[in-house]
Amino acid sequence: MSVKKRSLKKSLAYWNRAVKVIMDGTQLYSKGPMINVFGVAPTYLQKGKGGYVWDVDGNKYIDYTSGVGSVILGYGYPDVKKAIIKQLEEGSNLGLIHPLEVELAETLCKIIPCAEMVRFLKTGSDACAAAVRIARAYTEKEVIIKGEYHGWHDWAMARSKRRAGIPKALYDTVYYAEYNNLNEYKEIFSKKKGEVAAVILEPVQLVPPENNFLENLKDLCKENKALLIFDEVVTGFRFGLGGAQKFFNVIPDLAVFGKGIANGMPLSAVVGRREIFEKVKDKIFISTTFGGEMLSLASALANIKVLKSKNVVKRIWKLGEKLQNGTNKIAEKIGIDFKCIGYPPRVYITYKNEKGEEDVIIKSIFL
Repeated sequence: MSVKKRSLKKSLAYWNRAVKVIMDGTQLYSKGPMINVFGVAPTYLQKGKGGYVWDVDGNKYIDYTSGVGSVILGYGYPDVKKAIIKQLEEGSNLGLIHPLEVELAETLCKIIPCAEMVRFLKTGSDACAAAVRIARAYTEKEVIIKGEYHGWHDWAMARSKRRAGIPKALYDTVYYAEYNNLNEYKEIFSKKKGEVAAVILEPVQLVPPENNFLENLKDLCKENKALLIFDEVVTGFRFGLGGAQKFFNVIPDLAVFGKGIANGMPLSAVVGRREIFEKVKDKIFISTTFGGEMLSLASALANIKVLKSKNVVKRIWKLGEKLQNGTNKIAEKIGIDFKCIGYPPRVYITYKNEKGEEDVIIKSIFL
């Protein structure tokens, strides 16, 4: 079987220009060629339509990343596109509040279990930072126990290897705990007794919660008068309209949504209990010019309407199962050690070499 070699000439040319004028060559690390084998995987995409994308050299691909998780209905989905164009004709960011803010906030409060009040931002990083600030203000404590990645802001990166430029005073305000390891959380709560403001984590990643992990973690937070924050930037609108919190029936104090909320338009939200928002509203400052930008709000409303009316979540699960089963059957048949793991709405393919290590070269072959 022969495979036609793709030309990536224009992609490589753009990259050579980019590294001269853009730090790291890209605005998002996971979009850059650093995570793949340079010259094998495409670097620059030109357009997207439905579930497909084309690179600058004209090669066509199925977009399994779905715009790094931000596109849930597909590129250029008619209803969403129509809503954006209609709003564009009336303005994108007016000088006063627009009714769309109210309409979308009310919609989120109806479909997300923990949502009684809402605050809009533009990125998942922004929303996580806002949620952490709200939690600190509400509890009047500083320490945060975090899961994996929750954005690039100072609070989130204070324990990372790349923390140059972050004040050392923040280092001891953030601790990492492993998913499903309740004892690790208990140890941190004990070590920083009376200092923990909140626990923030994704309700699920690639492995399921074990031994009532989420329920027990919620109880642990309550015992220590700390808030539980779910980062649903990825799980939101994919595990269900109400997010993974509804799927697992564990309701957090606050939650963060992004990516799939507006089908590729820049929007995120912090949602949670009314009592929390009301208590801190005069103590903290969270304000942004583009938080009420109307194209994204219109896109989100149209997106959620389609998700509800077309039962999109059911289709996401069905396609995810088909992808998992098909991928794993192919892997077994040809004898290559790669597996499609995780829940159907959030699958991940692992590629391992003979040493059992993640192999970027094998990964790039399948791009």
